[in-house]
Amino acid sequence: MSSSEILLLTCLLAPLSGAGILLIAGRSLPKSFASALATTSVFLSFIAAFLLFRQTGAETAAFKLNLFSWFTAGKLSVDMAFRYDQLTALFLLVITGIGSLIHLYSAGYMHEDEGHNRFFGYLNFFVFFMIILVTGANFAVMFAGWEGVGLCSYLLIGFWYKNSDYNLAARKAFVMNRIGDLGLLAGLFMLLNRYNTLDFEALQEAVKAVKSGDAYLTTATVCLFIGAMGKSAQLPLFTWLPDAMAGPTPVSALIHAATMVTAGIYLVVRNHFLFSLTPATLDLILYVGLATALFAATIGLRQNDIKKVLAYSTVSQLGFMFIALGTGAFTTGFFHVFTHAFFKALLFLGAGSVIHALHHEQDMRFMGGLKKKLPITWITFLIGTIAISGIPPLAGFFSKDEILAFLYAKNPILWGLALLGSLMTAFYMFRLYFLVFHGSYRGDAHTESHIHESPISMTLPLMVLAACSLIAGFIGIPEVFAAHSHWLNHFLGNLIPVQHPEGISHSTEITLMGVSVTAVLVMVAIAFRVYGQGKVVPVAPEEEKNPVFKLLAQKYRIDEFYNFLFVAPFNAISQFFGKIVDNQIVDGIVNAMGNLAMTTSGLLRLLHNGRVGTYLLAMTLGVILVLAYNLIF
Repeated sequence: MSSSEILLLTCLLAPLSGAGILLIAGRSLPKSFASALATTSVFLSFIAAFLLFRQTGAETAAFKLNLFSWFTAGKLSVDMAFRYDQLTALFLLVITGIGSLIHLYSAGYMHEDEGHNRFFGYLNFFVFFMIILVTGANFAVMFAGWEGVGLCSYLLIGFWYKNSDYNLAARKAFVMNRIGDLGLLAGLFMLLNRYNTLDFEALQEAVKAVKSGDAYLTTATVCLFIGAMGKSAQLPLFTWLPDAMAGPTPVSALIHAATMVTAGIYLVVRNHFLFSLTPATLDLILYVGLATALFAATIGLRQNDIKKVLAYSTVSQLGFMFIALGTGAFTTGFFHVFTHAFFKALLFLGAGSVIHALHHEQDMRFMGGLKKKLPITWITFLIGTIAISGIPPLAGFFSKDEILAFLYAKNPILWGLALLGSLMTAFYMFRLYFLVFHGSYRGDAHTESHIHESPISMTLPLMVLAACSLIAGFIGIPEVFAAHSHWLNHFLGNLIPVQHPEGISHSTEITLMGVSVTAVLVMVAIAFRVYGQGKVVPVAPEEEKNPVFKLLAQKYRIDEFYNFLFVAPFNAISQFFGKIVDNQIVDGIVNAMGNLAMTTSGLLRLLHNGRVGTYLLAMTLGVILVLAYNLIF
């Protein structure tokens, strides 16, 4: 086994080992040891990923780590095989790097929790499955990781299982993801039926002869995209992600901002050779992403829960990633995954620091004036807010600008709609920032007297993520500023064909940047004018006087609509089958058969009275009946 294969195996096994120890023997381990073990195991995985990355260049050939033959079914043989290439290298750095920081952060955030060791076991288990997902050399291994992160998501969302609402949120996430997974499985079976393989390399060779727009392949890729919609929370399968904020804040940062929800993006990027042959599917991806980006952004404008604002922001940003993929700019889609991972993890962890300081208060109506009391949280949160708003030179500017450029090349009207979504992002994020950190404190005096900055285990990850949010965008400097400056395009160029916005001159691109940045700054100014002085405080959804604002605060009542359309009918059907079919019909038949047996046995029991005369009479009657039957017949 080569050194590269050993490093890749270390990436896989380190978090698995930590999870195994913590989930088997966690109850007997001290909290400090458990958190140290979990953090060290993921950090060891990061070190291995970093050493692998240092050996990887744009020209480096991919390699496979084939552990064993997994299963054989007819002509199909699937290996437990893992693939390492440039795309895997970057995903591993994000997963293990941000994962290590969130583990460190959790050591402080979850220190007092009674389920501390179990929590870290789940986190390690999640990182292991996420690595499986992005390193799988075939659809079968990838799907194992796909379902594994779904399981861990369920466990972590419902981590505080004594709260029934959190259990319902976990169940909702599990069910809605299974809906998407059904589409993914249908796509896998269609590909298997035609090409007799699930291996990515073999599939890429097999589809070289397929014509663009092939109906069968289009149907298969649409099914794959349905799976991506579920995992990456796109319309209409998005409502699980805001409810997933029921889990601890580090869970929101790791699973629902930086890693798991980007699995749908990874699925499309990894199989770009399939999607590039199906223009209709790409158009579907584009319009679903655009609709999701706008829809979620409008909801985020009127939310009062700090984590809910970030949740709808995540849904909206995932929409932007799919917009990029829908234009065929696969590298650009990944670029936004990369930058978003840093600033969104930073924002979620910053929100967690605020919640920790305010003794688990999440309603922004009862915050304010925290800038002086939480200086590190304040400055790092501001950096994250600037980054997600697309203000240069922070990370979000470069990736979002590139998405808008590709969209303008496709259709200026679509560019205008996406720009509107970007402006709403800037407004609601600075609304959140001003409500939390500016003005005066609006909570109770007792809480205010105990507000203090988070411990170093929580602030250190904030500072590292803030630094990454400052510099991460420079891996994709637009070539309008310097020729051949886009490192990411060069690094992934041999794996994913490099795309450029067609028909856009450098002057047009600079103009688009100027329009976008100016409009964002105007939105920041409006947010400051409305909320920065601490004079305007949001109200509860039921107190909204403007019907449009009330509808936004109530999230368009989508959950109520889904309950009416799906949940209530299924509950009614279940109750019908439970009370009528099961209790009365099925149980009625079973009970009737039992009563018949008891009645019959009761009658027969009368004949067994122990009297010899009765038995002789019965024998005589029997003999008479036999003789009579023989005489007659």
